[in-house]
Amino acid sequence: MLALVVIMLILLAWGLVAGRLARFSVTMPLAMLAAGMLLTAGPDPVFVFDIEFESAEHVVEGILAILLFTDATEVPGGMLGREPRLTLRLLLVALPLSLAVAWLAGALLFGGIGAWLLLVLATVVMPVDLAPAIAFVRDRRIPERLRQVVNAESGLNDGLVAPVFLIALAGATAAGGEGLTEAALNAVPALVIAIAVGALVGAVAARLLRLVLDAGWTQPSALRIGVLALPLLAYGGAAVFGANGFVAAFVAGVFFEPEARRLPAGTLHLVEDVGTLLSLALWFIFGAIVNQTLAGGAITWQVVVFALVALTIARMLPVAVSLIRTDVPARDRLVLGWAGPRGVATLVFGMLAFIDLASPQKDLALAVTVVTVVASIVVHGLSTGLVARRYGRAGVTGDVPEPASPGGPGPAVAPAGRRGRWRRR
Repeated sequence: MLALVVIMLILLAWGLVAGRLARFSVTMPLAMLAAGMLLTAGPDPVFVFDIEFESAEHVVEGILAILLFTDATEVPGGMLGREPRLTLRLLLVALPLSLAVAWLAGALLFGGIGAWLLLVLATVVMPVDLAPAIAFVRDRRIPERLRQVVNAESGLNDGLVAPVFLIALAGATAAGGEGLTEAALNAVPALVIAIAVGALVGAVAARLLRLVLDAGWTQPSALRIGVLALPLLAYGGAAVFGANGFVAAFVAGVFFEPEARRLPAGTLHLVEDVGTLLSLALWFIFGAIVNQTLAGGAITWQVVVFALVALTIARMLPVAVSLIRTDVPARDRLVLGWAGPRGVATLVFGMLAFIDLASPQKDLALAVTVVTVVASIVVHGLSTGLVARRYGRAGVTGDVPEPASPGGPGPAVAPAGRRGRWRRR
């Protein structure tokens, strides 16, 4: 009960001073991570977490399913945003190249661990999540075009990486070629089933919700509860057929989004807020995981170098290559390459890898996850203000007037005419 009281006090304190802390690029994930580390550190910590990763597997997967669903519904201007060509270049060119560069870096640093495990590590560290640098899409000094592209990319890339991660994990855990062959044979049918389940849940549910609302059979508050059920319904429905629940939840959000525009304002707020709250709890627990990992001695110089490569070269070089022959200036390409923070997706994939892998591979996966996420929170979170100030001094924004947006969890501003939601994590 003490843990509950302290965590709620942290959330309350954040609600009181979020605007002030935002000036120093202090995000809620950073605050929860720091609180988790401080309160679980030392020989006599305030909280003692006996973390059972196996028993928490479905909880973690459910959190990611909710976040993938909201990701797919939060991109302004449709699924690919208002710059679809740039978004596609980042997703279809830069992302595969990033996975390849991370794989190669892992092969050089962790030689002999196996190609599938290297791919697992690459898929763990490469998904972009704006949580550690949410101020990037809120600061009007940064050109609106850049904010929109990063927002769209970060909302889609973890959904694309999820099936690759699961296939790689199946390959890394397969006993010989038999298990791997079975996983490969089932991958395509499972993916098709997941897409079908997600599309059915998203499209049909959206249509039904609108029909019953127009008929006066329900109320807006009940409507929000119904929407909250959709990502878990898609995830569970796909799992019943042995398909990829992550893909199903993401596709459900994609098909739900067009119809959601016709629903009352705030219909998606409950599922977004629940996803945000669960992810914040995950950040707090992650603080305890960081302490355990540091005490376990699994962090080596190879792990640190791999994480730094993943955050820099493996992100920035592929982004620069993908934007060749576009009208994006060199400085903006550099900023887009930098704007690739790692957050909940990396954390969840890393925890799932730890659950399924055997020692010592599981310890390596967790160490890579911890170093990458912590480094991203520090580097990306604290450097956002510097990048924004450079744009501000240059007088280059290209923005339309926008209302001010407070710091902390919650919707960032969007241009008029949309629902006014950016990514919330």
